[in-house]
This record gives sequence, structure tokens and C-alpha cells, in this order.
Amino acid sequence: MPHAAPSLLILGTRGIPAAHGGFETFAEKLALFLAGRGWRVGVYCQEEVPAITQRFRSEIWQGIELIHTQVASTGPRATLEFDWHCVRDAAQRQSVNLVLGYNGAVFLPYLRFAGRKILTNMDGIEWRRPKWTLPVRSWFWVNEWIGAWASHRLVADHPVIADHLATRRPRSATVMIPYGGIAIENASVEPLAKFGLDSGRYLISIARIEPDNSILTLVEAFSRKPRGMKLVVLGTFSEESTYHRKVKAAAGPEVIMPGAIYDAETVQALRFHARGYMHGHTVGGTNPSLVEALWAGNPVIAHDNPYNRWTAGEAGLFFRDAESCEAEIENLLADDALAARLKAAAQERARRAFDWQAVLEAYEREAFGLMDRVVRPALQPTGVVSNKPQ
Repeated sequence: MPHAAPSLLILGTRGIPAAHGGFETFAEKLALFLAGRGWRVGVYCQEEVPAITQRFRSEIWQGIELIHTQVASTGPRATLEFDWHCVRDAAQRQSVNLVLGYNGAVFLPYLRFAGRKILTNMDGIEWRRPKWTLPVRSWFWVNEWIGAWASHRLVADHPVIADHLATRRPRSATVMIPYGGIAIENASVEPLAKFGLDSGRYLISIARIEPDNSILTLVEAFSRKPRGMKLVVLGTFSEESTYHRKVKAAAGPEVIMPGAIYDAETVQALRFHARGYMHGHTVGGTNPSLVEALWAGNPVIAHDNPYNRWTAGEAGLFFRDAESCEAEIENLLADDALAARLKAAAQERARRAFDWQAVLEAYEREAFGLMDRVVRPALQPTGVVSNKPQ
């Protein structure tokens, strides 16, 4: 008799089609990729409702089962409730489980005791982020340990994350698979008009407006004197946030803050036509926004840390504080030859290390490995190390 189609469930995101962030974009791409290669794929989708009417409801979208899961709460409680019900349902299905993030890892032992195979992308080192209170950081720390030991295999999206996970589990339990992206080879200039921008005459930052993303440092450094160019800061601002008010107060007249923009065509155009991309993240692994900047051919001005140095490579100029940030801004704006060299380096780095096809094939190999099935060889992204399941 023929084998049943291989099956994968994706847990840990808000769901697809992608509308929220990097994990959702990845989940959508992987689900479509695997469905196109004959896999049965299910993705759990969070549905917040006033009252539960149907806990689980499935529909088929482009060959993928979307498992809508109702929760009658909001905020962090809703996320935990959602994670629990996803695990409870997944435990009853014969599938490999890909878990994205470890924030709800406290529930994974239930899935493992049910005999299900678990592949977990361990994301960044969340408990190190200074924005969290001590109780929240403690919760993340405990969940990181649980996720590391409840999972059969761990995925690190950056060599530094792989090194960190080696302090939790034997290194052979982890595979390093980075994030991916797609080349932006052209983009209309029309979306720029609404912001009063000219191609090549602005820098851009796309990030959550948080202290560990150094947004205040970027804005202060840029605003110290007239530049003859603009800085576009994309992200959601709230007047209730003290930090957000500080960022706005520090902004000079050449800084534009249009809020968060989710229209893909507009964001692509803003990336493609930028003089450079400013990336202030101080913690985390391979950041999706930085990878997308490389694929857009953006010269990068980034906070100087091992995460950003590995990701940006030769495409980056690096800063430690507002003074060094201002110096790199001036270098990039004044030197056309430097900008051209960094642009070429960004495109080369993206092609060499962050190709979606290679990333998705690496995940497929890992899922097959947990099924004790053999999959045809395929190219791996740079730095991927594959070991036998533990």
C-alpha cells in the first residue's frame, strides 16, 4: 500500500494568511511550499471572540488546512489559552509539529507525552530583553528550558542562538536555519509621493518602537543637524508610551513617522528606493526586517552586536551609541562609492545566506527526519548544520 502523505502542523503564530509579523510570513511560505510538494499541512489560527461558539473550525486555503481556534480573552492570556488549545488538538493528530517560538512551551510536554514529534524554532533569547519585568523574564527563562527539552529537535535562526541553545541541550540537537527573503529588483516610485520622498534621498527604519531596538538613538543621531535628506521611521506609536513620546520629541523636521504600514507594495517601494536601512536591534537572532533590507539592496547602518554583524556582513556600517551612529550616517550620505559598494554587498549576502528556497528545503528535511522518512537531497542555506534527531 502507498504511504500516506507526510503531515505537518504549525503552531505558535497568530495564523495565516500572514498579517502580523515574521513568523506568520514564514509560516505562510513554508505551508504553501510543503503543500505544493504533497504534504498535508495544518496551521493553527488565533480567533479572539466575545464568547466561544465553536472552539475549532477548519477551512481549506490554497491546499492548507486553517484550524481556526477561538479564545474568549485578549492579550497575553489569549495567547496562552490559544497555545494550550492548539497543543490539545495537535496531540490527537498524527503529524510532526513545528512550533514557532517557546513562549507557550509549558504545554509542550503534553504534546510529547502524547507521542507526537516536535520541531521548535527557539526564536530569540526573549528573557534577555530589558523591556520585560522580572516576572515576565522569569516566565520566558523557564519556558526556554522546557521548550529545549520537550522538543525532539531545535531550530536556531542564527549562529549565536545556536551557541546559546548548546548551553541547554547537546549541540547535536540543534540545526541552524536562518530566515529567508526575496529579491526586490524594481519598485514603483509612486508610493513615495504621499510621504514627500525622492528615490535615494532618505534612510528608513522598520521596527517596533522599543528601547532595545535603539529607535531613540537613531532619531537623535539623525536629527542633530540638517541632512538634506529624510529619515522614515515605520512603526506604531502610542501617546501612552513614555519612550514613544521621547522619540517624537527628539525628531527633527526631516524625520517622518507615518506609523505602521502593512501594504506590501508600499513597504517594498520604501525599502527599494532608500539610500540605506537603519537597524537598531540589540538582541535577537536573524531579524526578518534586516534580511528583507539586504534583499532590497539596502546599505545597512546597524547596532554593533554579533547578531547584526553576522546577518549584515560586509553590507553593514556599525554603531555603539548616538555619536558613532551619527558618524556612520554622515559617511553613508556623503559617499556615493561607499553606498554602491554596500548595496552590492547586501545583494550578495542575501543571495548567499538567506534564500527562501534553501531555507524551506532545510525545514522539510528536518520534518522528514522526525518521521524517519528519507527526502531527496537539496541545497542548504549557508551555515546550516544538519544532525540526526536525538
